[in-house]
Amino acid sequence: MPVDLPLDSMSVADKLATIETIWASLCQKPSDVESPAWHEEVLKERKRRLESGEATLSPWQEVKQRLQKLGQ
Repeated sequence: MPVDLPLDSMSVADKLATIETIWASLCQKPSDVESPAWHEEVLKERKRRLESGEATLSPWQEVKQRLQKLGQ
């Protein structure tokens, strides 16, 4: 089913709220969501980068605030 969203007229905050709504819906039945095989390799590489100090993590609220500032 195609979904037609007015993305060009949506603010960054509206787009993030839409993403959060979709993510919350997906999380209700995680067993219905199948990860592709390549995800395992991506996760292993990300874990390696975190453990080696090449990468860091940021809390979602902090990332969301940065994204909202970019969209202003």
